[in-house]
Amino acid sequence: MTLALVLLVVSWQVAVDGPLLGVDTAVRDGVRRLRRAIGSTLLNHLGVALSDLGGALVAVPVLLGCAGLAAWLARRGGRPRWWVPVPVAVAAAVLVPLLVVPAKSWFARPGPYGVPLAADQWGWYPSGHTATSAIAYGTAALLLARVLPAAVGRRLGAVAVLACLGVGAGLVWSDFHWLLDVVASWCLAGLLLLGLHRLLPHLLPDRP
Repeated sequence: MTLALVLLVVSWQVAVDGPLLGVDTAVRDGVRRLRRAIGSTLLNHLGVALSDLGGALVAVPVLLGCAGLAAWLARRGGRPRWWVPVPVAVAAAVLVPLLVVPAKSWFARPGPYGVPLAADQWGWYPSGHTATSAIAYGTAALLLARVLPAAVGRRLGAVAVLACLGVGAGLVWSDFHWLLDVVASWCLAGLLLLGLHRLLPHLLPDRP
């Protein structure tokens, strides 16, 4: 409920250009001042590299690879419907553009640079890289957690969370996205992953 409420409030504020967007402006300006004060080329390159972890060319192959590994482990462990991780991963990968692209087009929010959108641009809200990374890495961690020991699953979940936080931080640091673009995508991904977490025991049951 909290994730849904935050997503609705942020989306409403973006749609009406509400006062909550002042948070975005304050964060952007603060990050720019900090970036100039530090003046670290290495840190700026790190921000871009972290942002790239949210690209489909990186996140989707990781998701599909983890799904293949989960299916192999499930088959080796004698699980019924051992093949389920692969279609689940494909569905997750397809779901991201189906949800994000129409929202970007509808909200048509300009980016942190303040340049008006061109005719061929979708807009910045919500963040596609954030949604891609959170859904891909989160789904991968959930699939592997179903077939690995609980302690390993928790560690994989922590790694996925850190990776997603890194993507969000990199996007904001590099002026690629507003903070609320990132927060909204985290909320959207969180809702989807919570649903998947509840469905997986039925989709990929334990060994009889």
